[in-house]
Amino acid sequence: MKTHLWPAFIHVINRDVVPALGCTEPVSVALAAAIAMEQLPPQERNIVHIDVHVSPNLMKNGMGVMVPGTGMPGLAIASAVGALAGNSQARLEVLKDISPDNVEQAKRLLANNKVTVNVADVTNILYAQVSIYSMAHCATVTIADSHTQVISIELDGVTVFAASPNEKNVIEIPNNPFSDACVQDVFDFAINAPISDIQFIEQAYELNNALSCEGLKGQYGLEIGATFQRNIDRGLLSGGLLSDVLLRTAAASDARMGGAMKPAMSNSGSGNQGIAATMPVVVVADFVNADQEHLIRALILSHLMAIYIKSYQNKLSALCGATTASMGAVSGITWLLGGNVEQISAAICNMIGDITGIICDGAKASCAMKVSSAAGAAVKSALMALDGIRVTGNQGIVADDVDNTIRNLSALANGAMTHTDVQILEIMINK
Repeated sequence: MKTHLWPAFIHVINRDVVPALGCTEPVSVALAAAIAMEQLPPQERNIVHIDVHVSPNLMKNGMGVMVPGTGMPGLAIASAVGALAGNSQARLEVLKDISPDNVEQAKRLLANNKVTVNVADVTNILYAQVSIYSMAHCATVTIADSHTQVISIELDGVTVFAASPNEKNVIEIPNNPFSDACVQDVFDFAINAPISDIQFIEQAYELNNALSCEGLKGQYGLEIGATFQRNIDRGLLSGGLLSDVLLRTAAASDARMGGAMKPAMSNSGSGNQGIAATMPVVVVADFVNADQEHLIRALILSHLMAIYIKSYQNKLSALCGATTASMGAVSGITWLLGGNVEQISAAICNMIGDITGIICDGAKASCAMKVSSAAGAAVKSALMALDGIRVTGNQGIVADDVDNTIRNLSALANGAMTHTDVQILEIMINK
């Protein structure tokens, strides 16, 4: 076993699996706005105008998703409420302290046309620049490449902070563990690492399960999870493992995308990816009465596998991230159901042979449908693998080797689907 990789694996999980309140793209804009407001003198914080410029991918993911606590979608309300009441120290939970009064103030800014949002001409996949104008000053904050990575701060045209190349890469690991890793190494770590080193992943269960419960009892988004439950109660659907995976996973996404004031445990910068990597595993663990150690190891396996697969792809793309995160979940599910690393590899290949190509057309309520579809595919793929059934290397983009299959998937996401991304945004903007 490559135990020398284990400290870096722990580092990367701690880096990429963090709480996030609301969709991380509008939250990134809110964070930039909160930091910008802090640059203005306390007596000069009467907002005259907020100007927001974002990358095309961030625009796509921020146009239609509800901002927690506001009852409204979009980047304009995110920037306004972030400026007025954002807690910059809370990072991806920047909006956790907003009040109804803050929201009303933010809505007035929008009603008075004091917030503008435009697409920036940048090459960064993830980019958010927020300028806040008061009567006498202007503060500008730019975040790029990661949802919380501030690369510059300006006050009245003077740069007060500029990240050096080393600082810009502070979120990176000096030696990327995945450059020398494979599916086997991820499995070895998850199953054999000291439980005390990985117990922190329990918070993913706590946060995402709480979101799921909220989604089932509240009226959020398209109510996908609640719809499944209602139809089980009516007798139109039967209960059981697959139904429970679908409804409990979808309900968490319903709540998150519907603006619930509860954080998700994210994965690779996305709350939905965190939900997709967590809830199917939690449901299967409940179903088989797994003990706490097995739940922890299955969650670590799921989240780290999701990060491993995502590490070959652009942070944002036209490929739905919930599908790749669910390839992490299928690993945890297969192991909980008694599978070995060969069956886990087969299950991942089955998923890539099934749901590859589901597009990301921005963050919005219907993401819960894609999350539930991916969760269902994970259960199906795991059961097939456990029965010795695998999409073979002569079918589609699936290769004989699971790691090569993952790279083929990522080549599609980073290559041809970049053109798809442009078309998606064009359609969305011109509707």
